[in-house]
Amino acid sequence: MTNTRASYPGPDAALLVSHPLHFLSLGLGSGLSPKAPGTAGTLLGFPLFWMLMDLPPWQQGLSLLLLFMLGVWCCGFTGRALGVSDHGAIVWDEIVAMAGVLITVPSTWGWGVAAFALFRLFDIWKPFPIRWADRHIKGGLGVMLDDVLAAIMAIVVLQLFQWWI
Repeated sequence: MTNTRASYPGPDAALLVSHPLHFLSLGLGSGLSPKAPGTAGTLLGFPLFWMLMDLPPWQQGLSLLLLFMLGVWCCGFTGRALGVSDHGAIVWDEIVAMAGVLITVPSTWGWGVAAFALFRLFDIWKPFPIRWADRHIKGGLGVMLDDVLAAIMAIVVLQLFQWWI
């Protein structure tokens, strides 16, 4: 099983509804988008953030940690079913990581757009250490980890920008 998003036969609606873990890892169906499934999944990070935004910070962090651990399990499960560790249709990682970025910035549309753009930039570009993790860490942990690293890089840039302004 490879850890790449190369073109493999894609999952379909039958797989999506065949098991709750597939439903989650395929981003409630957003991962089945024929164009830019990662971007479609990233957009679901906004509703997840909205569900978490009124919680105290420690509960937000704990929730994201639990969702990350769930992601390791469900993304690994779906990757094994598809025969490829990090299929492009697996987008739970983008959803959780995007929500993590959003909890670090002010809740305005401008900051949300900036968070989205920076997270997608780092997730697609994959500078070191994201690219290294994407290539070397397999299974559900690898799927989740490269997006967490992209989120951390986006958070650092956003925090520096907040400090600067």
